[in-house]
Amino acid sequence: MSAATAETELPVPSVQDMTRDQADYRIGPLDKLTVTVFGVPDLTTNGQVDGTGNLAMPLIGQVPAIGETPLSLSGKIAAALDKRYVRNPQVSVTVTEAVSALVTVEGAVIKSGQYPVVGRTTLIRMIAAAGGPSDNARLSEALVFRTVNGKRLVARFNLKDIRGARASDPEIYGNDLIVVGDNPGRQLFKDLVSIAPVLGIFYQITRK
Repeated sequence: MSAATAETELPVPSVQDMTRDQADYRIGPLDKLTVTVFGVPDLTTNGQVDGTGNLAMPLIGQVPAIGETPLSLSGKIAAALDKRYVRNPQVSVTVTEAVSALVTVEGAVIKSGQYPVVGRTTLIRMIAAAGGPSDNARLSEALVFRTVNGKRLVARFNLKDIRGARASDPEIYGNDLIVVGDNPGRQLFKDLVSIAPVLGIFYQITRK
């Protein structure tokens, strides 16, 4: 059974946290990247994928980046450099701001699935992206799961209170998981709700 340890504030995940569980993270428009070409510091680039999905690189110009993983984009840049400029280049691509990271929305919503985070967004907006709560949703039991520094955390929010301006609408980040409660008979969900009171505070999930 899961247990929990209280956190004192709502933690903000790092870029590594937001992509930790996405081994095949796909680069999207407006993602910020660092491209390192080892041994050639002049080619190291801090850039942003533009709205058409391209990344501007010295010497080789616009490189299509959308839909690529950091590893596959590294290979594409290395191949382009190797043709004319650098022999056997060693290239590393790091996502420094996952603007287009994905959030998973499940449970009592109209359309469960994964939705992109473009810019800043909130719990209410992400649930709206999933079509809103279903007719059997328990609005007092919206759980948000988040990984911070490798630890899995959970918090519970009351959607009625947020809509009525009695509680703040928490910011949502890439790789978060949102689950809107429906069936109070599900033991696992009841256990999670019991360890995550409506305080907007995240609790660490541990295994006994």
